[in-house]
Amino acid sequence: MTKRSTMGRIRQGEFFLIAGPCVVESAMMCEEVAGQIKSWCEDLNIPYVFKASYRKANRSSLHSFTGIGDDQALGVLGKISKDMDLPVTSDIHTEEEAEIAAPYLDVLQIPAFLCRQTTLLQAAGQTGKIVNIKKGQFMSAQAMKFAMEKSNEAGAADTWLTERGNSFGYQDLIVDYRNIPWMQALDATTILDCTHSLQQPNQPKGVTGGNPELIPVIARAGVAAGANGVFIETHPHPEMALSDGANMLPLNQLLPLLESLKRIHAAIQ
Repeated sequence: MTKRSTMGRIRQGEFFLIAGPCVVESAMMCEEVAGQIKSWCEDLNIPYVFKASYRKANRSSLHSFTGIGDDQALGVLGKISKDMDLPVTSDIHTEEEAEIAAPYLDVLQIPAFLCRQTTLLQAAGQTGKIVNIKKGQFMSAQAMKFAMEKSNEAGAADTWLTERGNSFGYQDLIVDYRNIPWMQALDATTILDCTHSLQQPNQPKGVTGGNPELIPVIARAGVAAGANGVFIETHPHPEMALSDGANMLPLNQLLPLLESLKRIHAAIQ
């Protein structure tokens, strides 16, 4: 499955996967994860977009890991895109980052906390790439119409929307599955972030917690609700991950989950 065919199938509405580690830790680890997931997705005929953040800007603690360096991390993503013929995505946080990162990425991802930042959304759209906006924990599905307009009117190839849960008190999130059809009604490819919707933010120790054991539950419910795609952060050894290890699915658990998601998706068609 080539990058071009993958993006074409997503445009046509096929169910797809965005997955990878939270952050670029090393070229070797990213290549291992990307290669393994690509193989599984080809066997299951699921279009696949590799994800890893080249820089983590919104960290709980000043001492949290933010990356290996922008140039090096973007180089890793660019190499995976070229050598494996895979579409890749990463977060951006500022207008300047949109311009810097766009040559390496197929999809520019806007973090949930930044989903109303007009100049950021416009800068992302001006690259001509696809923009994936994560719905803020504080936003309604219907209000995301205005975020979409900012990137689309600036020239984005397309704008996707991602549900990632709404704030539920100070230290928990909850997914409202009504948001999936509501955002699709905005004519948006709609994705469910099965990882960050299970975060437990604002922990007193300064490190975000999570419930990764529930990722299969969230993912299956999202596909049953009609999500166009799912977003899952995964790592060969989450307990050793440098960022968000408490939220990631162990890589060896991804294949059986994808097999079940494929069956659910087929059943609702």
